Amino acid sequence: MRRKATLLAGLIVAAVAIPSTAALAIDDVNTTKLERAVTVNGILQHERVFQRIANNNGGTRASGTPAYDASAAYVAQRLTAAGYEVSTQEFEFPFFQELGPSVLTQVSPVAGPIESATLEYSGAGDVTGTVVAAGGIIVPATPEPSSASGCLPEDFVAASPTEPQVALIQRGTCDFAVKVANAVAAGYDAAVIFNEGNPGRTELLTGVTLGGPAAVPVVGVSYADGVALYEAALAGPVTVSVSTDTLSETRTTVNVLADSPKGDPGRVVVVGAHLDSVLEGPGINDNGSGTATILETAIQIAKEGKKPQQQLRFAFWGAEENGLLGSTNYVESLSDEELGTIYANLNFDMLGSPNYVRFVYDGDGSDDPDGLAGPPGSAQIEELFTDYFSDRDLATEPTAFDGRSDYGPFIAAGIPAGGLFSGAEGIKTAEEAAEYGGTAGAPYDPCYHQACDTITNLSTAALNELGDAVAHAVGTMARTKTGFFEDGSRMAKAPQLTGDDFDYRGNQLVR
Repeated sequence: MRRKATLLAGLIVAAVAIPSTAALAIDDVNTTKLERAVTVNGILQHERVFQRIANNNGGTRASGTPAYDASAAYVAQRLTAAGYEVSTQEFEFPFFQELGPSVLTQVSPVAGPIESATLEYSGAGDVTGTVVAAGGIIVPATPEPSSASGCLPEDFVAASPTEPQVALIQRGTCDFAVKVANAVAAGYDAAVIFNEGNPGRTELLTGVTLGGPAAVPVVGVSYADGVALYEAALAGPVTVSVSTDTLSETRTTVNVLADSPKGDPGRVVVVGAHLDSVLEGPGINDNGSGTATILETAIQIAKEGKKPQQQLRFAFWGAEENGLLGSTNYVESLSDEELGTIYANLNFDMLGSPNYVRFVYDGDGSDDPDGLAGPPGSAQIEELFTDYFSDRDLATEPTAFDGRSDYGPFIAAGIPAGGLFSGAEGIKTAEEAAEYGGTAGAPYDPCYHQACDTITNLSTAALNELGDAVAHAVGTMARTKTGFFEDGSRMAKAPQLTGDDFDYRGNQLVR
């Protein structure tokens, strides 16, 4: 899923020192021994532990639960035993759980149910009130300009102080959180947000986050249902009933950080994967597969005993599923001096999808609709992976940086980033099935964010191929003596991504 194709103003085309040709500026490091040491069996040993932890804790390993704490303790114990300097970074985060499905019903002038979905961090409650359409709604939808409904406080007339009212808002332009905050400030008792109506934005509005707790119930509906409510409200008073059942509270979780005892602490390669699952399942692919792979890589690279040029920091992020909160907390906690020591970020999120594709994060911007590249150095990281697979006659596909994983905070800080991904809820194309095998027209991971994301929801072929590539990239980035750049600066070929370019924050839409 992609960020919308809009080039945001204010992006700076930076002067950076990069090679004058497309040649990779990273040394060709022999990582064969490490690749052989990082085996599927070794990865699965960790996955079995994660599965047992979930089995003993209601089928989940979500941050803010005892199962996550047990997962973190296991990872810390294994890394300490391998000789790493292990620390935990504790932070508070807004825990959210939907206890029951939302219910949206039109009461008058015509009674009937409307399909709806609770937005993440919606308040809980039952509200029956009159629908009031926010300003800026565009029906029929037009691509340019997109709807900016609810983005400004003046889009909302002041709500009645005596009668409950429900704000009707269209998706588009600004974050959902901004729209809802404006509605709440104007005195509305609930909000209904309908999809924008442009291609790919017509279905039931689901997978949406407000980023933090809202004071009122908030639900999403499809474009068609939103238009029906809007047109009915223009014709006369419309009353709806909105009901949500949610839990929002502050909980504590941790990141686990493990530093190699050797290597230049002024050039740190952060190798990250999120450790948490969603509440709905054990997350053995998402992201037990990334976690187990970098954990096994850390163990084996320590056994190898070769001194790295760069210091390695293996990072296991908490609360990724709540909006990249662990990695964001880490990056924001760094001083200017500490931030300057981070050389690169390698991110691994879902490496064992059953219907997999070998996706490589698009560092050079070639797969971005606006041609937006990652920070300088990201193109070289992409090439590190694509060259590795090409040398083995294995195809790859670029996947855009869209904010769905923990590279997001690093990119926002200008740190080079890259990594691998085997696919989530997206549908495999016929062309991909012809190239990679598997089933066209089916999800890459049919158990994405579900209870069935168990130890049986893994492709060992994917773990083998992507696991070896992880070992190669980590080993190369640790031992290369040559950096990303050569003498002789020139302008970057593409504008660079910033954190503001992402429609996603983790797995949830923010706008």
